[in-house]
Amino acid sequence: MADKLAIPLLLPSPPPSKQPFSDNQQPNISPAIPPLNPILQNLLHHNSNSHQILNTQSSNSPAFISRARRRIGKSQDPNRGKPWSDERLTPQGQDVLQTLMDPSFNVNQIEHVLLNLLQIYQEQKQLQLQQQSQFDLGSVSVDILGVIKGLGFHNKCDLALEVFNWIRNHNDSELVLNNPIVAVLINILGREGRVSAAASILQDLHKDGFQVDVYAYTSMITACARNGRYREAVLVYKKMEEEGIKPTLITYNIILNIYGKMGMPWKKILEIVEGMKSAGVRPDSYTYNTLISCCRRGSLYEEAHEVFQEMKLAGFNPDKVTYNALLDVYGKSRRSKEAMEILQEMEVKGISPTIVTYNSLISAYVRDNLLEEAMKLKTQMVEKGIKPDVFTYTTLLSGFEKAGKDESAIKVFEEMKRAACKPNICTFNALIKMHGNRGNFDEMMKVFEEIKHSRCAPDIVTWNTLLAVFGQNGMDSEVTGVFKEMKRAGFVAERDTFNSLISAYSRCGSFDQAMAVYKRMIEAGVSPDLSTYNTVLAALARGGLWEQSEKILAEMKVFNCKPNELTYASLLHAYANGKEMDKIRSFAEEIYLGVIETHAVLLKTLVLVNSKCDLLVETERAFLELKKKSFSPDITTLNAMVSIYGRRRMVTKANEILKFMSASGFTPSLTTYNSLMYMYSRSENFKKSEEILREVLVKGMKPDIISYNTIIYAYGRNGRMRDASRLFKEMRDSGLIPDVITYNTFISCYAANSMFMEAVDVVRYMINNGCKPNQNTYNSIVDWYCKLGLKDEATMFVSNLRKLDPSIPKDEQFRLSERITKKW
Repeated sequence: MADKLAIPLLLPSPPPSKQPFSDNQQPNISPAIPPLNPILQNLLHHNSNSHQILNTQSSNSPAFISRARRRIGKSQDPNRGKPWSDERLTPQGQDVLQTLMDPSFNVNQIEHVLLNLLQIYQEQKQLQLQQQSQFDLGSVSVDILGVIKGLGFHNKCDLALEVFNWIRNHNDSELVLNNPIVAVLINILGREGRVSAAASILQDLHKDGFQVDVYAYTSMITACARNGRYREAVLVYKKMEEEGIKPTLITYNIILNIYGKMGMPWKKILEIVEGMKSAGVRPDSYTYNTLISCCRRGSLYEEAHEVFQEMKLAGFNPDKVTYNALLDVYGKSRRSKEAMEILQEMEVKGISPTIVTYNSLISAYVRDNLLEEAMKLKTQMVEKGIKPDVFTYTTLLSGFEKAGKDESAIKVFEEMKRAACKPNICTFNALIKMHGNRGNFDEMMKVFEEIKHSRCAPDIVTWNTLLAVFGQNGMDSEVTGVFKEMKRAGFVAERDTFNSLISAYSRCGSFDQAMAVYKRMIEAGVSPDLSTYNTVLAALARGGLWEQSEKILAEMKVFNCKPNELTYASLLHAYANGKEMDKIRSFAEEIYLGVIETHAVLLKTLVLVNSKCDLLVETERAFLELKKKSFSPDITTLNAMVSIYGRRRMVTKANEILKFMSASGFTPSLTTYNSLMYMYSRSENFKKSEEILREVLVKGMKPDIISYNTIIYAYGRNGRMRDASRLFKEMRDSGLIPDVITYNTFISCYAANSMFMEAVDVVRYMINNGCKPNQNTYNSIVDWYCKLGLKDEATMFVSNLRKLDPSIPKDEQFRLSERITKKW
């Protein structure tokens, strides 16, 4: 499989700057955003060679150029960025605005109204011409700017556009129309989500020979970004640079913010900063705050700290926004200790924490699985008069869900409702995930229906969550169905969707399909980020492809994509599934010695992989290290302990873990119960395995194929074939399809009891029901013939096997004959 695998690992980077849209070329559009509209394509392609690209100044350029900092559209704006007011309009301008604002105004009268505004200026123009002096139409431009701004402020976007179009088509448009007017109108259209209309305006202005300046371009970039069209925003920025227009500080800040939201590599973000400094544009506090926020997606807490220190050295005092952004990065990076230190620094400097501050802190503790501390923080914020909001409750609910503490999660949800805090779509998504992960699909779909009744609408995360839930339960047909339904609902796949699909298909065992999704993602122009790499590594790990995983890890480091604890966790799983025990031990020592940071996630992963490999001593050591570091185990870790004790029939040890789970508020999952069923199925008290199955059903959980196979084996090995058949019927009636393990269990048990006719009947039945026998199917029959001294019967069975199974290869019959010879 590794030889067939060819993963196109691409470093995320901005789109090409030269002629990104030619008439005969279809651009690669990121599914995370709406398709690039044709008008914007034409705009970016128009006059692409009319200007030379400016030479980039070297980093050794002279002192920073001092620039007047003007907001977009602020030039000649009497309000200076404040809420719009008409007090600086001329009386004629105020009259025009009031007329246009009248609810009874007919848009067909717009020419008459605007002509009245221009009439006085036309008279002044004639007078100036008679006196042979230059006429200045600056005042009318201010009035037009104010009228358009006023209409936009009062949500009359269409009317503002009508005013603009009338002015643009007027004889004096070249004297009246200016870039501040263009910038303001594009801002208005951007706020209304009308990116195509804004692009159309710039396209038409280009055709008319109008020289669009940096403020109009920056407005267009902002309009794209505000509507999630990040790729288009970057293309506009590149086009602006090609035309030789120097970005302003505001332009740079907006692009940095866009890069952060696109998940661009830190190296690419730093290139923008270096270019900014080389151009003589000095970063401001907003720049530093944006850079800190950019560190969140990649969990770049060290880089965020460096930016924080540089900001202070540059003479800027961190404010609430700075501290909250830094806290957010620490929260995403699971650095609860550093997050608390930032809170203390805020309080020392007299900066009062806000709801955002506490939410970031709570998020940090929840991500670190320090749920009790997170609840204490919630109590602390209430004592300080800060009321928890929907983000607070949803973060706590998600934390308890992930830890397997369903009762605590429900308590948080109930408290949220008592506090009259209305759930949002994130809350519902967390509940969907909770019920889905426990196999409570009926409850999960009830939550999905409740979304509609709560005046919410499923978002992209809802669909991604459903994909993940069905994927981890091996329900590949449901994965495909949800994806189709998602597209039917109008959602376009974005990076997280592709990540979910890769994960889902790999969990379903469809590894080739998972890699096909990854290839489609690259072809669609969606650049992989850290989360994508981790998803691909997780998929490789499930196939035990540790060599390919090591190559990806090396490539990540080359391209400055910083691995995190999830990256290393996937590598450990790859070693485990590839049966590379020595590599697991070697990697574990690096973690224990601190060569690789001893993170809670990695210690939990060591418990999982060692348990999976049935390494009892190593499993117990990892679990003890987890407790020694005061890290809280989660339900998955505890299930791994129950599993290894169960496989070794260490009932006392398994019960100790169960008591700990109960005392700590953990809700046993189906995996927990399956491990217990396995433990008892191999013991003298085998009947208890069915008692546990009944307990699962009483709790409203749905047993899976593993549950039933385990109990069928328990009854079969003890000669209770009637009970085994009863469980088989119950399994089929529940909608589960027996697999080859189910049938092989019956075949082996019948053969062990010299019931060879019944064993052959099972083989015939499984073939007729579309289940293909494997080597173990026929091994059981042949081996028991040999054990009972029935060599001739074994030979006869193999020679007549093609009558029973016409599709069996000849070499399989030869293998079985050789097996008989060796056994005899």
